Amino acid sequence: MNTNEKYILRCLELAKNGLPSSMPNPSVGAVIVYNGTIIGEGFTSKYGGNHAEVNAINSVKDKSLLLKSTIYVSLEPCSHFGKTPPCCDLIIQYKIPKVVIGLVDSNKKVAGQGIKRLIENRIEVIVGVLEHECKMSNKRFFTFHEKNRPYIILKWAQTVDGFIAPLRNQNTNRAPFWITNELSRQLVHKWRSEEQAILVGTQTVIDDNPSLTTRDWNGKNPVRIVLDQNNKISKESHIFDNQAKTIILNSDTINFSKNIAYQISELLLKENIQSVIIEGGSKTLQTFIDENLWDEARVFIGKTVLEFGIKAPILKYNNCDKRTILNDELLTIYNYD
Repeated sequence: MNTNEKYILRCLELAKNGLPSSMPNPSVGAVIVYNGTIIGEGFTSKYGGNHAEVNAINSVKDKSLLLKSTIYVSLEPCSHFGKTPPCCDLIIQYKIPKVVIGLVDSNKKVAGQGIKRLIENRIEVIVGVLEHECKMSNKRFFTFHEKNRPYIILKWAQTVDGFIAPLRNQNTNRAPFWITNELSRQLVHKWRSEEQAILVGTQTVIDDNPSLTTRDWNGKNPVRIVLDQNNKISKESHIFDNQAKTIILNSDTINFSKNIAYQISELLLKENIQSVIIEGGSKTLQTFIDENLWDEARVFIGKTVLEFGIKAPILKYNNCDKRTILNDELLTIYNYD
């Protein structure tokens, strides 16, 4: 590993601290190095706050050292006015002589203009250090801007014999049927806190009456998106409480006869929602799989055996990451180009 890679890796570690509060902005990490020593660090603040470069520069106690320092950033510094002034201007103001950038920002508001501005001011610029890793650190942001849709995560739990739930009848109480252990369920609540929205179908709400919040994790609740074509869901359901914003999609909102997944993606794009975790039933999940509109699938396999019930979605894949959470197995499958 060379020096540039070493400090860009540190930038990526810092950038994790900015998610999800920085969204819809990307979360960037910045490191300032003088004579082989880190003298300043920063990551992107909550949306509307300082960018990573500003926080890193502000953290440097002796600003005179900036004249002989290098600033490392995981993503190209911005050159336009948004919620905050351009980061390029601050770098130029403090006459930092060298900037090492992990990845060019594909957002049309930046798209190389930041690099161009730095070079025009006689600053040495190195671009393209750990590009893949830098892109993955802001996969939601890049998917949103490059594919014009949110980053889509499919999530479900299934039994060893391939069922996601038992068959329901009218006499069944509205309560979830747990396939996974408590630690796995807490992890799901952590995931919810990391995404901007969560989506389920009508039957999931009718059967389980979920709150779709982060009640088992200290984090912000996602926006709740619910498919309810014929307005069957009771107004007494938990999704109508005031814990989080809820958007109901019915026959007045989208056309349920065609390309539901695409219509949902377009709607979330208009809402400026960059990521969604889909925890719906088998039918809802299969819709996104069949239309190949997904980026990750996170599948829990519990030790429960049902013998009959509602079949789990069918997803074909070659490779996946596997981990064990107590007695559950977690598969993470990626659908990257």
